[in-house]
Amino acid sequence: MSTPVLRLRNFLGRLSSRGRQSVADDFTHTASQPPSSGHAPADGSLSGFIASQADDLASRLPALLLEASHVAASLSTGQHGLHRAGSGESFWQYRQAQPGEPVSQIDWRQSARSQHAYVRETEAEAPQTVLLWCDLSASMQWRSASDLPEKRDRALLLLLATASLLLRSGERVRILTPSGQATRHATGTPLERLALGLLETLRNNGGQVPALPAAALIPRYCRLIIVSDFLCDNTELGKLLSHCAGQQVRAHLVQITDPAERTLPYKGHITFEGLEQEPELDLQHVQSLQDAYQYQVRLRETALTALATRHNHSLTVHNTNNSPLPALMSIQAHMHNKGQLTEVPA
Repeated sequence: MSTPVLRLRNFLGRLSSRGRQSVADDFTHTASQPPSSGHAPADGSLSGFIASQADDLASRLPALLLEASHVAASLSTGQHGLHRAGSGESFWQYRQAQPGEPVSQIDWRQSARSQHAYVRETEAEAPQTVLLWCDLSASMQWRSASDLPEKRDRALLLLLATASLLLRSGERVRILTPSGQATRHATGTPLERLALGLLETLRNNGGQVPALPAAALIPRYCRLIIVSDFLCDNTELGKLLSHCAGQQVRAHLVQITDPAERTLPYKGHITFEGLEQEPELDLQHVQSLQDAYQYQVRLRETALTALATRHNHSLTVHNTNNSPLPALMSIQAHMHNKGQLTEVPA
């Protein structure tokens, strides 16, 4: 029994329509539905497949943009200080006035408490560069129920809402692409141009974008937000996070999960079909594996958290049956360096 459980780890988030339904007792469930959107068409038309993927995303973007703006509007964001004196609104420090110091700069209230004149300095504030990476691979194009969003849609919603908050606070925000080339659009709002950049990224990369960005494309001293289900090799992810730490890049990971991925709520005989060319997995009495499967899920989450914190990065875990607002608040807190908190779905 241990072998099927280990194989199931490779199917987290990659259950197609062949494994969606919960079948009572030992009823054999066979697939009659067509493959999900993560599969290429049977006729092998790659260009048609790429076009359909891009068109599908394009049809969803307007609604996602609107929802992202509404979610972001419910939160406010502050400035990121440079921890040195300069122009800004946040108090930095008092210092003794120097000869020739303009009288208007002296803080008379503070000076009255001493024999010296003091100047009140504010903290310099400047925009930071934030790179956004969204996993648009096939495993993200799945949901376990029709009343839930696809993982890709929720990832895009959180990414665009985060971008909206960052843009409102004056940060420099751009999409990180597999090629490293920035996407440029002359029309639309900054948030709309970012959304168009995501669409162009999908069109330019064969309808699929890898789960992780290439480490060599990440510049020094920026901030990086990666939104993904992180169904990738831990070694590859560890190398990326280690590289970011060496480049003085603070990364924040946002893991998107579907509730069925956490609990395996199926019964009977189920065939699981991979969305990314994995072989089918046919299991009898799948309910007997639930405890072991959930244990593997917890191990995976523990390993992901350890990878992030080991390199001084942070993690937010979001389940698609939860409101996006708590996850957005968690991302916002991490962007303001408020600790290594992790929002764990209920």
